[in-house]
Amino acid sequence: MSYVAPLKDMLFNIKHLAQIDNFAQMPGMEDANLETAGAILEEAAKFCAQVLGPLNWEGDKNPAKWSKEGVSATPGFQSAYQQYIEAGWQGLQHPVEFGGQGLPKTIGAGVGEMLNSSNMSFALCPFLTDGAIEALLTAGSDELKKVYLEKLVSGQWSGTMNLTEPQAGSDLAAVRTRAQAQPDGSFKVFGTKIYITWGEHDLTENIIHLVLARIDGAPPGIKGISLFVVPKFLVNADGSIGARNDVHCVSIEHKLGIKASPTAVLQYGDHGGAVGYLVGEENKGLQYMFIMMNAARYAVGVQGVAIAQAAYQRAVEYARTRVQSRPVDGSLSGAGPIILHPDVKRMLMTIRSHTEACRAMSCVAAAAYDLSHHHPESEVRAQNQAFYEFLVPLVKGYSTEMSLQATSLAVQVHGGMGFIEETGAAQYYRDAKILTIYEGTTAIQANDLVGRKTVRDGGQTARALAERVRLTETELLALDNADAKAMAKRLALARQSFVAVVDYVAKQAGGEPNAVFAGSVPYLMLAGQFMAGWQMGRSMLAALRAIDEEDDVAFMRAKVQTARFYGDHVLSGAAALRDAIVEGADSIVAMPAEAF
Repeated sequence: MSYVAPLKDMLFNIKHLAQIDNFAQMPGMEDANLETAGAILEEAAKFCAQVLGPLNWEGDKNPAKWSKEGVSATPGFQSAYQQYIEAGWQGLQHPVEFGGQGLPKTIGAGVGEMLNSSNMSFALCPFLTDGAIEALLTAGSDELKKVYLEKLVSGQWSGTMNLTEPQAGSDLAAVRTRAQAQPDGSFKVFGTKIYITWGEHDLTENIIHLVLARIDGAPPGIKGISLFVVPKFLVNADGSIGARNDVHCVSIEHKLGIKASPTAVLQYGDHGGAVGYLVGEENKGLQYMFIMMNAARYAVGVQGVAIAQAAYQRAVEYARTRVQSRPVDGSLSGAGPIILHPDVKRMLMTIRSHTEACRAMSCVAAAAYDLSHHHPESEVRAQNQAFYEFLVPLVKGYSTEMSLQATSLAVQVHGGMGFIEETGAAQYYRDAKILTIYEGTTAIQANDLVGRKTVRDGGQTARALAERVRLTETELLALDNADAKAMAKRLALARQSFVAVVDYVAKQAGGEPNAVFAGSVPYLMLAGQFMAGWQMGRSMLAALRAIDEEDDVAFMRAKVQTARFYGDHVLSGAAALRDAIVEGADSIVAMPAEAF
């Protein structure tokens, strides 16, 4: 089955929810409009369907291979990567001054979804390069920018993030990799990093590692961590490739999924020290790394949408062609395709509605990011920055948890055939699992939502968003339409549950932290389904109005029905989550550790 990008849905979101045509009024966004978005997404759709999609299963069967000489990518990946960079896709969102196209995140997110839907293992390579570019743009010196950015933006070189160590998973305070200052201003880096995605490969001539390490004599804990550029090959004064640096891949992991993406164990400094260059100021590495991390968390959320979309397409195709059993309503005299069975429709609608809701939420988050960087009014920029930051843990946490349900249901639609690798459904299920883990587990996203996004401002941002949802409810109620009124009712009930939880979290976090954090992940799921549900409410409004304008009537009606399903079958669970969070903590924290 060939991947087909959901262009109509993407452009619907960009037009009606992100309102991209307003972007052209902002400095630096003059070329950002719906026509540009359509042209770019259409070209990306062709590339993903024709080049990346056919390599996805091949990568699962023939993953990257390690040897003492290095890591070899799946056959076909080198050619695909060259086509990718020659078309300029790596620089899509990056500054024109370094060879990029300077387009908004709102468009780039759609391209990112397509890349990951068609071939998530491949997409992870440029994904990590984007993070390295972001860090250097923000904190890199002019010299570092001059040496590295143009070739990273072009994709000629790739980038990585090096955080995790064998003894330090998510607890970066435990990082032991060390850096020794040298007379010429460089550093020698020593240590071991694990789980380094695309940390070694043969797609690019150089790999630029962004590495967390402690300068000798630095303070303990997170206050003593610095960030370094450590290239695989040193770069000569004229920009050409120089000698091999003292960083080596000693193995790659054998994984459940994304097998074509080499996950490396990197050893620094076994032969005298790897040459590294300080990014920004000493002991501020964690601050800079979080620039990469925040961009990566958003992108992982988009991966969740992407893998759910791919699984949905495969499940729909199977359901349309698999003939089994007579419909329960007797509409056929014999067996019919299983897509006629009510429970199969329920499963497909569950995948579809979650995918469209999370796509809408991620699109609106991207638009907020763009507004926070380009809007001429400082107050509007600040409001959108707060909105974007609130949404990031939801896009990451909720969308990836959703993808597990979606890919599992896609296997279920296939029945026994879903358990057979040749159908392709199982690969999506296996690939999806990592999304709830890397770049911060769901619990870490939930801790961020509780601490930085709710408790820090006493819940003000969350309550302000709830008031914006109330306005959407009012608009829905004003329409003479049963679906709109039903959606308004579901949103209102979900809003009440959400506000009750925000009040509880803001009030109790200081005095009863165990109780609050026992419900942190359910709070994230409630907030995610509520914010995504808000976008489905806005989508229903836009679709109903477009039907009156005689737009694409079939698409708009399907959008209304999908939003109605989300309200009836997803938002309806908000009250249960509220009860579990506010009233259910005792049954978690009361159990002594030794009883498990």
